[in-house]
Amino acid sequence: MVYASRDKGGEETIVAPQELVEREVDTINSDGVRYERTSLQPGTPAAESCVVSNGDTVELFGLRISNLSRAEVFQRIGERIERRAPGIIVTPNVDHICRCHSDETFREAYSAAFLSLPDGMPLMWAAKLLGRPLKEKLSGSDMVPLLSEYAAGHGYSVFFLGAAEGVAAEASQRLCRRYPGLRVTGVYSPPLYFERDERENSRVIALLRDSAPDICFVALGSPRQETWMRGHSVASGVPVMIGVGAGLDFVAGRVRRAPVWMQRFGLEWSWRLCMEPRRLWRRYLIEDSLFLALAWREFWKSRRAERPAGK
Repeated sequence: MVYASRDKGGEETIVAPQELVEREVDTINSDGVRYERTSLQPGTPAAESCVVSNGDTVELFGLRISNLSRAEVFQRIGERIERRAPGIIVTPNVDHICRCHSDETFREAYSAAFLSLPDGMPLMWAAKLLGRPLKEKLSGSDMVPLLSEYAAGHGYSVFFLGAAEGVAAEASQRLCRRYPGLRVTGVYSPPLYFERDERENSRVIALLRDSAPDICFVALGSPRQETWMRGHSVASGVPVMIGVGAGLDFVAGRVRRAPVWMQRFGLEWSWRLCMEPRRLWRRYLIEDSLFLALAWREFWKSRRAERPAGK
């Protein structure tokens, strides 16, 4: 197991070979995030990571959303692990949908995902209202325990990447107690904005390659986790990377999640706003208001499509 941490003086301890991964830098966006240029040949495992599954998808708000049950999602994940084909999973919610319409880099990350799992009741309600109902809500936070249980039962290994110092380790320990047999190949909470430091970024990629997990939970927050996964999943060689946001904080008990009844009524955003008003007020009260306009436009597009020709 690879375990990396930093002491109070900032010194890093990593139990793993430190060979750096060489890659060709393609672009650096406004946030200073680096992306690698990778030539992909059709039919290769790496090329598969850049294609959303063709079947069982619903188009909403210009995005393809996976319309799968939990069992079907696990089946797709298991198949990808067996093929050792690097790929990423995204979890669209209101904030992600709005960002996809304003951030081209973020939208490209969504286009590269092999699964796009619906996260949030507003998306479920909108899909139903538009006549394109989705089978099940599977948020990134929900997938941390669910996928850990699945991995423990099938002998798959996991890696916990991100969150604040000590959070990933605590989440790992709790999940191992909850699901005996869960194999954790590594835990690492990198410095904030590590992706801007080429050497540190290469170190993270090397950790993943050396520990070779089947599944990597990436808790860097959105949009950082999605853009990082899109740029480095192939170099890391991990079959399944999934962005989980605050999922590790919830498991570790560092952040309280909204009560189940609030989740069911689509009020989880209001709970999080109350918990972190300074950080989230702009996202939820200003940026995400675009969703209302997008939903209205989608509704009228659907209505026009239903009208008989000539009317």
